[in-house]
Amino acid sequence: MPEAFHHRSTLKQTNKPFKSRHATKSSLKDLAKGRVPRQSPKVSHAAAAVAQSKQSRRNTAKQAQAVKRHALVTATRVFGGADGAPRVVAIVPLTEDVDAHAVARAVAEAVGVDDEAAPKRGLWRIRAERFKTALQFIQVPYGRTYAALDAAKAADYVVLALSPSIEVPPAGDTLLRALQAQGLPSILAAVAPGFSPDPKTRPGILKSLLSFVRYFAPDQARVFDLNAPADRLTALRALAEGRPREVRWREGRAWVLAEDVAWDDGRLAVTGVVRGRPLSANRLVHLPNFGDFQIAKIESAPLPRRGQAMDVEPAVLGAPDDDADSLVSSNDPDDLANEQTWPTEEEMRGVPGPSGGEPGDALPDAENTTTPKAVRRIPKGMSEYQSSWIIENDDDDEDDEDDGGEGDGDAAMEEEGTDDAPVEDEEMEADSRRSVQFEELDADEEERQLDKWRNRKREEEDDLEFPDEIDTPQDVPARERFQRYRGLRSFRTSPWDPYENLPRDYARIFQFEDYRRTERMVLRRAERDAAAVQSGTRVTIILKDVPREAADVDPTVPLAVFGLHQHEHKKTVLNFAVQRNTEYDESVRSKDPLILCVGPRRLRVNPIYSQHMRGGGKGANNVHKFERYLRQGHTYVATVFGPVVFGSQPCMLLRETRDAEAPELVATGSFLHPDPTRIVAKRIILSGHPFKVHKKTATVRYMFFNADDVLYYKPVQLHTKYGRTGHIRESLGTHGYFKAHFDGPINQMDTVTMALYKRVFPRWSELYREAPAAVDWDGDGDAMQE
Repeated sequence: MPEAFHHRSTLKQTNKPFKSRHATKSSLKDLAKGRVPRQSPKVSHAAAAVAQSKQSRRNTAKQAQAVKRHALVTATRVFGGADGAPRVVAIVPLTEDVDAHAVARAVAEAVGVDDEAAPKRGLWRIRAERFKTALQFIQVPYGRTYAALDAAKAADYVVLALSPSIEVPPAGDTLLRALQAQGLPSILAAVAPGFSPDPKTRPGILKSLLSFVRYFAPDQARVFDLNAPADRLTALRALAEGRPREVRWREGRAWVLAEDVAWDDGRLAVTGVVRGRPLSANRLVHLPNFGDFQIAKIESAPLPRRGQAMDVEPAVLGAPDDDADSLVSSNDPDDLANEQTWPTEEEMRGVPGPSGGEPGDALPDAENTTTPKAVRRIPKGMSEYQSSWIIENDDDDEDDEDDGGEGDGDAAMEEEGTDDAPVEDEEMEADSRRSVQFEELDADEEERQLDKWRNRKREEEDDLEFPDEIDTPQDVPARERFQRYRGLRSFRTSPWDPYENLPRDYARIFQFEDYRRTERMVLRRAERDAAAVQSGTRVTIILKDVPREAADVDPTVPLAVFGLHQHEHKKTVLNFAVQRNTEYDESVRSKDPLILCVGPRRLRVNPIYSQHMRGGGKGANNVHKFERYLRQGHTYVATVFGPVVFGSQPCMLLRETRDAEAPELVATGSFLHPDPTRIVAKRIILSGHPFKVHKKTATVRYMFFNADDVLYYKPVQLHTKYGRTGHIRESLGTHGYFKAHFDGPINQMDTVTMALYKRVFPRWSELYREAPAAVDWDGDGDAMQE
């Protein structure tokens, strides 16, 4: 038969497939050809749960339920039993017509406790037999910000006492913001008793108060009306049976709320229940307003039971050993260690010559046409790079006048921690550390301070419009006026030695080789300490070398002892990421005196602010731009000297007012890291005008006013506001004109700038000590000065 005819394969036509995402089942079968798709090893947890069988899902749910139950039992176990710890409830009134003691009595009456002899201020402990637990109320007076903050630090619950007839004033709003920034435990909002609202308006009032409270605590479901018996019982049940929320900064830390305080010959005995983590006698403890102290011993202090006598000899539960921490918080600088062993010219002149001749023969004369090399005093161990920045002038320790026309009164804010600081600055700093009290000023002084405040607002506006730009002085050479500054080719990559020309305070601090590793090791060691006193134990902590004032504290203010981790008392450089409070509208400038609240501590600080890089990075050279003002809407890094901080710690910055108990909330944030090598560089920008322009070359004036300054700053790179870069070619004339060449054509309307930088440092911080306030000792409304 004849052979069948067929075309070659190269002549066959292949059409494009139909490009649709919605393929039919038959087409998918044709594509698969019987192959089964392989299960991906990177399957999500949700897909894995779907693929599980019914029994497996039941087991997973049962295990999750057991974990939650175990966490609930563990969290509330410390409150159970006859010897269980009391639930600490801080009652914070937000308006002046609310009495904290009336709120405590209304809650106590729900379980039949109506003690007429109950203290009207301070601590009050009751036993709720119906719920088999004990409650300990901290009755905070109205208007005492620091007392409310201290009460919230040691509390399991915070009761916000509201008024149905008076709105919360700005002071109460500031207090709520401060409590929110510090870290709040479980919150309960309640209307104070003693008011009889109209039944028709009562629902609207409660709804309005709930809307206000939810702005600060969105998880609140209701506001309890303590005028109604049913709400009183419901509020008490929430306090007695609920699970307190963990405060993050207290995790891993022990604290004791003082129920009884006694002082004898420098030893302070504090009795209370250990809360949080176990308490070790080898670690230091912190007393707010007084500082850090060592533990002499920890003794048992159980409550006497009915029908049993009190133990005469308490048992010793813990005592320090060889691993106990010392109170050394800073190094003692040795100024003699900085002396140079190389003899100076004067010393060499007093030494006989090599041949026994006259003194000074060992120092050869300079040859002709050469300049004798000056002998400089260089600190021991300093490199050639570091020594090149040493300034020989005796007046260099006095800080520059502030840039941009800032006044003489603010020049002290630029001080860099040198030994020869002006006496006026020390007096101003000492005055800022005293308690703020009202002082009537005369008309002239009031007018002077008003002008200074107005100038400061104007300076902040100018700095926002023209950041870092200053005018070159005409009467002082720029090389002398800006002798502390240097030029950088690249702000992010140019090398800058973090150990060059440091102030004396840097010799007093500690630095970690690896902070994160040390933190993990310290926290792990604290968890494994078998000799520590367990949480829920009622003890008496005896502290050594405590001043007598610690026992004479205001009874209306709670006293709590907070345990510290190892190394947490050593001073270093701390960095905090902060944001300014949106409700604060005053000017906040670097090195302004503020109060830093971080963890259990309050410090008097003068922070410096710098840019916070995205992602928390530090760049190639760890150089960050200094910010003169703390502005709204941005996150900055506040750098201070302070004790080491471990863990995630919130912070806030307060500013004192004429009322020492009503500070203003300036900023809030969190702890970033301790890094003494973080360089905060202040930038100044010198600007000039392109007088004549020819393509890429321009004649610039008004940047300098003498030829020597032009030659001195010739190596520094120039920039223009239109993005051009260039260098100084040569000086023209004697009035500071110079010729500059750029990488592109120059516009006549452009501005030529030069950026110079210097490193700035914070001031040394100290412990904040609260001034004595007017105290109502007997609760009759008559306040007396302590």
